Amino acid sequence: MTMSDTRKTLLRGAKVLGGEPRDVLIEGERIAAVGTGLDADGATVIDVAGQILLPGLVDLHTHLREPGREDSETVLTGTRAAAVGGFTAVHAMANTFPVADTAGVVEQVWRLGRESGYCDVQPVGAVTVGLEGKKLAELGAMHDSAAGVRVFSDDGKCVDDAVIMRRALEYVKAFDGVIAQHAQEPRLTEGAQMNEGIVSAELGLGGWPAVAEESIIARDVLLAAHVGSRVHICHLSTAGSVEIVRWAKSKGWNVTAEVTPHHLLLTDELVRSYDPVYKVNPPLRTEADVMALREALADGTIDCVATDHAPHPHEDKDCEWGAAAMGMVGLETALSVVQHTMVDTGLLDWTGVADRMSVRPSAIGRLTGHGRPVAAGEPANLTLLDSAYRGVVNPAGFASRSRNTPYEGRELPGRVTYTFLRGRATVVDGKLA
Repeated sequence: MTMSDTRKTLLRGAKVLGGEPRDVLIEGERIAAVGTGLDADGATVIDVAGQILLPGLVDLHTHLREPGREDSETVLTGTRAAAVGGFTAVHAMANTFPVADTAGVVEQVWRLGRESGYCDVQPVGAVTVGLEGKKLAELGAMHDSAAGVRVFSDDGKCVDDAVIMRRALEYVKAFDGVIAQHAQEPRLTEGAQMNEGIVSAELGLGGWPAVAEESIIARDVLLAAHVGSRVHICHLSTAGSVEIVRWAKSKGWNVTAEVTPHHLLLTDELVRSYDPVYKVNPPLRTEADVMALREALADGTIDCVATDHAPHPHEDKDCEWGAAAMGMVGLETALSVVQHTMVDTGLLDWTGVADRMSVRPSAIGRLTGHGRPVAAGEPANLTLLDSAYRGVVNPAGFASRSRNTPYEGRELPGRVTYTFLRGRATVVDGKLA
C-alpha cells in the first residue's frame, strides 16, 4: 500500500507553527488528534522531528496559463509546482486564452483543478470582458457557477477607468466578492521597462514610476470606501503604496494587499545585468522599497504573500531585454524566500508565516477548509518544512513547465518535505507523490 492510499498517518514530533514538538494524527481527510506520545494504532508513522508544521499554504495570485498557453504551464504542472512549494490551494488568474470572463471558462479551469488532485484551484474571474477595461464581465454568472468565483481581477492590466472600477466594486458587494487590482496607471507606464530611478537613468531604459502604482491604489481605496466594498491590491511594490494602504486601514476601510516573494528580496540593481529573468511587472524596486515591504508584511499592513507565479517558455525570456516577457515563476521557492527575508531576519515567526501565507489569503479569497488551525477536527491540509535545510536553487528540477526563476544558483533556506491535501500526501520527502 502506498502512503497516499493510507487513511491514517501519524506525524511524529512536528513543531506545530514552530512551537514545541507534537504528534499529529491524520485520519481520512481530517486531523484526528494533536498531542504528545499519540498511539500509532495502525497508522503510517512519519518521523518529522524538528520540522515546522504549517497549515497548507494558499496563493491568491497564480498564473496557470491554461487554457491557451499550455507551452508555459498547465493546470496539472502548475498544481504540481504548487504542491512542491507547500501550497494546498491556488487562485488561478484570468489572463488566459480565452480570457476567464465567463462561467464556462472558469468552470473549465475549476474542473481541471479537481482532476489534477495536487491542490485546490480557485479560478479568479476577469473584471472586464476580454480584460479590455470597457465593459463588466459576467461577474454574477461566474460567482453562481460551479467554480463559485469570489475574486475578480484583470491582472496583467489595470482597471484604469474609475467608473468601471466603481461599478465592479458595487456589483460584487451582493455576494461578498472582492476586486483584486493590478495598480498601474497605463499612461504613466507607456514603454516602461524597469523601475524609474537612478538605475533606469544610467541604463537608459524606460522607467515605471512608483506614482503609477500609488495613484491607482489611492483612487481605489477611496472608491472602495465610497461604495462600502472590498478591494485587494495585487503585488504591492513601493514604500508609498504601503503608506496609502496603512492610511486606508486606519480609516477602517475594507482594503487588503499582497506582496510577492521577489519584491521582498530583489532590487532594481539586478537589472544592470540586462538578464530578462529580472524583468517583471511591477518591476523590481529599490532597497528602500524592499525594506518598507518587509516591515509592512511584519506589522500586518500587507496582509499576505502571493507568488504572482508567471511561467514563460524559454524563448520568451532568453532574448534581449526589450523583447522579453515580464514575469517569474515563484510557487516552488516562495516559502524559502519568506524564510530567508522574514523569519531568518527575525521579522516574523512561524505563526506569522502561517497567518500571511495561509490564514489571511484564505480569508480574503473566502476559501473554506484552508487556512485553518492545526487542531483536531480540522481538514488535514498541511505543509511540513525542513527549515534547517540549505540548498542552491536548480530550476532543472522544478515541477513547473517553465524555468524562469530569478533565484537560479542562489542558496536559499528551507525545503518542503511533505504536503497533505485533505489527508492525502501530494509531496513525500520533497518529491511529488
